[in-house]
Amino acid sequence: MTHTRHGFPVAECLLLLVAAFWGTSYGLSKQALVFYPVMGFIAIRFLATFFTLLPVLVREYRAGGARDWRVGLPTGLILLSVFICETFGVLHTTAANAAFLISLCVLFTPFTEWLVLHQRPSFENVVLAGVSFVGVGLLTTGSDVTLNIGDLLILCAAVLRALMVTVTRKVTTGKRISTLSLTGIQSGVVGVGALAVLALSDPAALVQLPMDVSFWLIVVYLVLFCTVFAFFAQNFGARNIAPTRVSLLMGTEPAFGALFAVWWLGEQVALSGWVGGCLIIFSALYSMVPRTPRGVVATGLN
Repeated sequence: MTHTRHGFPVAECLLLLVAAFWGTSYGLSKQALVFYPVMGFIAIRFLATFFTLLPVLVREYRAGGARDWRVGLPTGLILLSVFICETFGVLHTTAANAAFLISLCVLFTPFTEWLVLHQRPSFENVVLAGVSFVGVGLLTTGSDVTLNIGDLLILCAAVLRALMVTVTRKVTTGKRISTLSLTGIQSGVVGVGALAVLALSDPAALVQLPMDVSFWLIVVYLVLFCTVFAFFAQNFGARNIAPTRVSLLMGTEPAFGALFAVWWLGEQVALSGWVGGCLIIFSALYSMVPRTPRGVVATGLN
């Protein structure tokens, strides 16, 4: 299966939507963490996602699919690590810093692709990743980006995101598992893992759920748009296009985050920040230009 249908870049456009939704998630997550601990917030978000997708999992399991835990378990554990680092990072740094720094996964992905898949990234992808990195630098110009513990955790999450994209492609190639099933299994692994950590670290929080309506509205939004849709689209993209291109598209996230911050939070972005955002978006859009396929076409189910 190619990543286009009738010449339209389906996977790439879905990933751009994911970047837009994820660009809003940092500020919203920071607001939700006022009401509930990090591990509890992660557990609620991903267990809600798991139960939303449970009918799909049951149907596909009965049909003979969704049984390969060798795919869902390792990628789910990596995803759990991503969100532990990312959510604790958001708690200890600004939402803007988080959006800027997480996009460094664009720079890390060619190296994880080389390490895991033994595929040297193309010169073009390396150049585009470099342009995106320059864009991130311009976005942070004039911002108070200091490497505190929150920033370091976000950097760890960026490395893990790059690893997640690459490992997903490696372990799903030739496997009989749909993208929705994979998303559901991964969400279950993340939700149960976070719940276990919460039970060990703060058992009182298990029975002290937040009562604020805004918390639950944020959870619903994050589950439907930033988790169910986002991880379906990310898994679809990871299975059908090169990992470095996936990260280039996801690298538009800080630009969308800046737009959201200006529109919703009233933050100010310097001219250099808008230039950086344009560079990131340019890199992503350029990567979407149709090209003659080289090498083996990625396989996968949709």
